[in-house]
Amino acid sequence: MRPAATGFVAAAVIVTGASSYLAFSPERSGTVAFWALAIGPTVALAIAAAAWAQREGFLAEWLTPRWGDFTRGVLGAAGLFVAAWGVTRVVSPVGSPREIWLVSLYGQIGDPRVLQAHAPLVAAAVVVAALAEEVVWRGTVTQLVAERVGSRLAWIWAAGLYALALLPTAWALRTGYGLNPVLVIAAGGAGLVWGGMARAFGGLAPSVLAHALFDWAVLMMFPLWGGHR
Repeated sequence: MRPAATGFVAAAVIVTGASSYLAFSPERSGTVAFWALAIGPTVALAIAAAAWAQREGFLAEWLTPRWGDFTRGVLGAAGLFVAAWGVTRVVSPVGSPREIWLVSLYGQIGDPRVLQAHAPLVAAAVVVAALAEEVVWRGTVTQLVAERVGSRLAWIWAAGLYALALLPTAWALRTGYGLNPVLVIAAGGAGLVWGGMARAFGGLAPSVLAHALFDWAVLMMFPLWGGHR
């Protein structure tokens, strides 16, 4: 990898790690600062990534919709939601000591009544965050890592780096039961799904849609923790 490429990948991991730790720290539970820290730095990375992709001729290829992308995105979101529901029932089932992992995660996001009252703003935030993360991780990071490991493996490496970037949230969301791995597990699994979609379909439109629909579902429609309704 070129030094600039290595620098961007390292910056993506470090900036995401630091901002996610701060966002998910208990003192920012349910605040505007949580949303700003969870989304803002990724948007800044995405702007830099989009500028590079535009210069290199990748951006239009990544974001131009193709026939069938909507269906692929919806099916991708549905499949990921089913998988997430199953994993949470195994990793942190209701009534187990590990249920606190989901309780602390949803508590950090905020009161569901407040989220519902501001549904248009939440929807806008979800779309912006999904687009930014896909441009950064499934677009630019994957493309840059491919210079080192090849395109056949780059999307897997990018998913691993995405999970690594969210590792600090295990400490930010820790409970009396210990470190909270929920977001790290989610990032690894979802990163593989979205990265696989980007590779299989040759663009980011399906993964952006799947990402946004999945986030909206687990936040607003079908929370993975039953008490967050």
